[in-house]
Amino acid sequence: MKLLIVRHGDPDYSIDSLTEKGWREAELLSKKLSKLDIKDFYVSTMGRAKDTASCTLKKMNRTATECDWLREFDVLIHRPDVPDRKICAWDWLPQDWTQDERFYQYDHWFENEAMQEANMKYYYDQVTGKFDKILAEHGYVRDGHYYRVEKANNDTLVFFCHFGLGCVLVSHLLSMSPMVLWHNMCAAPSSVTTLTSEERRKGIASFRMNSYGDISHLYAYDEPPAFAARFCECYDNDERHD
Repeated sequence: MKLLIVRHGDPDYSIDSLTEKGWREAELLSKKLSKLDIKDFYVSTMGRAKDTASCTLKKMNRTATECDWLREFDVLIHRPDVPDRKICAWDWLPQDWTQDERFYQYDHWFENEAMQEANMKYYYDQVTGKFDKILAEHGYVRDGHYYRVEKANNDTLVFFCHFGLGCVLVSHLLSMSPMVLWHNMCAAPSSVTTLTSEERRKGIASFRMNSYGDISHLYAYDEPPAFAARFCECYDNDERHD
């Protein structure tokens, strides 16, 4: 089974939709996805993800299952350097979060005090549990760190969602700490992350990531990637700092 985790196009957060560029990205993405044999589509209930999906769904005359658990994973925490307000868990300064070795461990990242205060593990388990339910419906049942294959298949499932949420799904499939993915990986708007199951022994499967944040559909039409989700390459650059 193949899983495609798609980030929405360049966002206009003020109206929870896409910018003009985001709509171009969604259309170019649809040219890529519409050529694939896709079993089922799943989409976040947030506007920017639904708008991104709409181009592909219209081109293929298909519908998608809307899932509230695919909404952005925006659980808020008290970041150490910003005591007066709460911030997304995936927006910490490297000089702070890297000091806690638990953040690098799949089984301990949620033990950090700020994570416990926000009940982060509960929300993480809610998302990954519903994700596993979908995979089970398609024949792959979670068993520890791998999946029992009850109905082997070559189906392709597409999930239109968000950067933070996508990292949660990938971290679960690969048994990694989401903190490492949130802070060290960057999925540009409209990018596609692909994971494929491998059944090296009958009945036992694990997922391997074939590509992360693929934006070849943009390069094919000379459309530059959006800057969203990144910070300045050099501090003096006229780009997003914090």
